[in-house]
Amino acid sequence: MSWMNNMIPGPVVTFSKDSASAQAQSKQGQVRAEKREKQYRVHLGFGDHHGGITGAHSYFYADEAKCDRHMETFLRCIDASRGCSEDGFCAIKLTALARPQFLVCFSEVLVKWRRFFHRMAAEEGLAGWAVLDKKLQVEKLQEALANLGIASKAEIQQWFTGENVGTNGTVDLLGWNRLLDSRTKLSRPLLIPNRKTGQPEPLLSRFGEEEEQQLKRVLQRMDVLARSAMEKGVRLMVDAEQSYFQPAISRLAVETQRHFNRSQPVIYNTHQCYLREAYNNVTGDMELSHREGWHFGTKLVRGAYMEQEKERAAQMGYEDPINPTYEKTNEMYHRCLDYVLEKIKQRWKASVMVATHNEDTVKFTLHRMKELGIHPSDKKVCFGQLLGMCDQITFPLGQAGFPVYKYVPFGPVKEVLPYLSRRAQENRGIMQRANRERDLLWKEVKRRLLSGNPFSP
Repeated sequence: MSWMNNMIPGPVVTFSKDSASAQAQSKQGQVRAEKREKQYRVHLGFGDHHGGITGAHSYFYADEAKCDRHMETFLRCIDASRGCSEDGFCAIKLTALARPQFLVCFSEVLVKWRRFFHRMAAEEGLAGWAVLDKKLQVEKLQEALANLGIASKAEIQQWFTGENVGTNGTVDLLGWNRLLDSRTKLSRPLLIPNRKTGQPEPLLSRFGEEEEQQLKRVLQRMDVLARSAMEKGVRLMVDAEQSYFQPAISRLAVETQRHFNRSQPVIYNTHQCYLREAYNNVTGDMELSHREGWHFGTKLVRGAYMEQEKERAAQMGYEDPINPTYEKTNEMYHRCLDYVLEKIKQRWKASVMVATHNEDTVKFTLHRMKELGIHPSDKKVCFGQLLGMCDQITFPLGQAGFPVYKYVPFGPVKEVLPYLSRRAQENRGIMQRANRERDLLWKEVKRRLLSGNPFSP
């Protein structure tokens, strides 16, 4: 990335569809959990633009060959990003590299496993605690699992060894999640208690040999892309998608970060701050990276599937995963961002892209960076806006020496326009800002005319 003459770095490259971008203790608590489980079941309208489910650029694939073709397109985009600038980004969507049915199935497995941990934590009186503060004593946990018939005592003892156990003989959610290593055989027998009957049932009943092969293939594709990006000095950004895909997408992104972010942040995950669980997601992923010694990289966004998420939650009867108001989403964004900035100040291996068109968020970021002593030249914090939007934010940031990127979607018009419409929905003040941009441009034209130098800045 060149900062000579205060130049702005090159664009983030993304693309569309055929171009491969198309992006509880009480009874009441049990009911909520059961409703939440429905979130990860395949809906009749899934993958379609009918049946009330609209705007999701996710497709059923006849075979894996189409995913491979999408990977080849991503490789060309990595080349294009390298040609635009130093330290560029290339954005990818995992619904282009894996079958959506697989992502839903994998997400369901991850959510059930995580919910099982929270259930046991609640039984230990830890309900309502911060996620990373919930720690279960290994001896009690092993006894409880054996009593539930999850596995034999000998098997359970083998689970909780080494890095899965904390120094004080406890297991937190991160250690618990390590028991599901997505680079090992997930179709092995693993039992959890049924929510209604309490009887052990297979966690992975829908995760068989075929899903095992799909998991290996998507990881192989991500490895190919990550290696190409690293060799060519491009950073790879894994875009976030709908909440019923996202647990799998985030898990796969983290798995790739483990392998390629050892010396520098090559792979960036994306965290959606309109989700109620956003802060837990950010803090959990960042703590994991710190424990394991790799670089945490994230793009913070507000989120782009609000109406679809609300509609689907209402149709399927689970709790809306989205924050109740736009103001709550803003609060969540600033909370997540402040956490990352604080850790950067503490010299954690972390980098963040503040992807926003919100001027208040940009001002908040600049203010906190100044307070914490984070300098633009540290290149730990960068900014991103869509090409053609909010240039009155982008260019002053670049001229002041901040790394700032323009996000460039491309592809057939009929596929790019829905993407841009979701960005407009995500940024509700877009029309007001468009009017302001027009006024600023007109003001600049008049200034140049009056100065007698209409073609000079």
